[in-house]
Amino acid sequence: MSKQKALHPLIEGYLLYLRDVSRKAAGTLRDVRCTLRRVSESLATLCPGVPLWKAELKDYLRWIELEREHGHTGGTLAKNVSHLRGFLDYAWRCGRSDRNVLDGFTIQDKSPSCPPRVLTVAEARRVVEACPGQTSQERRERLMVLLLYGCGLRTQELCELRVQDVDTEHKQLQVHGKGDRERAVPIPGGVLTELLAYLLERGWKRGPLLRQTGRRRPVGAHEVCDVVRRAAERAAIGWKVTPKTLRHSYATHLMDRGVGLAVIARLLGHRTPTETGVYLHALKHRKREAVDRLSRNQSHQEGAEE
Repeated sequence: MSKQKALHPLIEGYLLYLRDVSRKAAGTLRDVRCTLRRVSESLATLCPGVPLWKAELKDYLRWIELEREHGHTGGTLAKNVSHLRGFLDYAWRCGRSDRNVLDGFTIQDKSPSCPPRVLTVAEARRVVEACPGQTSQERRERLMVLLLYGCGLRTQELCELRVQDVDTEHKQLQVHGKGDRERAVPIPGGVLTELLAYLLERGWKRGPLLRQTGRRRPVGAHEVCDVVRRAAERAAIGWKVTPKTLRHSYATHLMDRGVGLAVIARLLGHRTPTETGVYLHALKHRKREAVDRLSRNQSHQEGAEE
């Protein structure tokens, strides 16, 4: 499975089942593993000695309450409960428990969703400009920031990019997204220039596009987060900036320039309009502009008919 610390054999068996039978994507497996690890650790404190598949509904309700107190949203809790429900169903079918105590249980969260915090265009420019490019390592880190903001990539998508995913003919990246869904993302001109220079410096060697320093392994998510954090600090951004902030900023700035929601959804690799709808906050200042534009178009059409 992974070089991470192994969980209980029953949990590891479930993860193998998801991988080999259900054919879940690597990202899904990481999410499920993370959820089951965190819940196991929490329940070890709430009800010591009781494994996940033997815990009662009241134990899970206490865990959910603690998660809420720590600021986790309803959407996050709903996803975690879904992961747990799948595992408990597997444990029941394996004869390790009498029933799935979370069967039919759902999270009802009516709290208003807050739009993601994003950089302004000027702040995004400052973050990029705060990335020096004197050494090969600095150029590699600068390219991370450029690709995250310039192409709207998820952290894991950036880490999994390969040299062969760079399509120089069409000036786009072939991105391997969630659920093994691939998409083509155009590379902005400025980003493409630095990307080609980086590849030329590396001799166009195949394999991971962004490698760990001195190794052939692809860069890890933690390093990407550190690179973005340091760049934001150098740019004097007074709040926490993450790789996801750059992705949110990419989508918001596109929408603010009039790019349609459907196009943005394809660029981001979203499956449903709900996912992209979080960026609708960018439209609130453009309602009057849209109405005025519609009025002008109607006037022109009436004039042409006359």
